[in-house]
Amino acid sequence: MVETQSEVLSEDIEQDEAESGKLVPVAESIRYRKRAQSAEKKAEALKQELQQARAEANEASERLRDARSEQELARKLIVAGTVDVEASVLIAKAMLEAESERDAGSVIEQLNKERPYLFSVQDRTVSAAKKTSPVKDRMQNSQTVMERSARKAAETGSRRDLEEYLRVRRNFL
Repeated sequence: MVETQSEVLSEDIEQDEAESGKLVPVAESIRYRKRAQSAEKKAEALKQELQQARAEANEASERLRDARSEQELARKLIVAGTVDVEASVLIAKAMLEAESERDAGSVIEQLNKERPYLFSVQDRTVSAAKKTSPVKDRMQNSQTVMERSARKAAETGSRRDLEEYLRVRRNFL
């Protein structure tokens, strides 16, 4: 009777495994394992690439932040009337790094007191660049320079006179 029970049990187990598909041939099992290992390697490589990309992004954002702060400092120094912008920026950056709780305004004031040769003495305000003034009209026998050159070009018809008229006209318009 014991034999019959073990036979019945082994048949039931074989039928259950065959129906559920749990038994896989050895070759297929090896392929699955290799595929899983390669997928794990790829995942690890991608994790490392992601960490490297994040580190590069953090470094780039830090450089961008430094460039923006340097540009802002340069703008404030220009407004303060610095003569040598590059030297003033370098000195001011060193002062800001040495004392992190100070702001740019107080550093610029201290720099102006300690090193006045870096700042212009005349005008401390920044003004927009002035337009170059055109050639002024010279009155001669109640004719302007442009009128004279236009009349001369029309009378002679020469290229040289026409070019002279166009040059004078360009200065006025």
